[in-house]
Amino acid sequence: MRTIAHRDLRNNSAEVLRAVRDGETLQVTNHGEVVAVLSPPPVVPLGGIRHRPPLIRGGFSALPLFKIAVSTESALEELRAER
Repeated sequence: MRTIAHRDLRNNSAEVLRAVRDGETLQVTNHGEVVAVLSPPPVVPLGGIRHRPPLIRGGFSALPLFKIAVSTESALEELRAER
């Protein structure tokens, strides 16, 4: 595992992040003390995800319509008046 100073991380962040993206793990030091470890994110396999078919067939047009007693415009006006 390579060790870099925080100054090198600040001055060469693009290069450091490329190295991490390519699989390298780096220790970052501040005044000689290890304060962070940079490593690529873990790879999470998608094997545990199961596909479930939709419960309802059809798109939005298949959804039932509801009549609302108050129009959107009047509801917004009422909310604005409360301010």
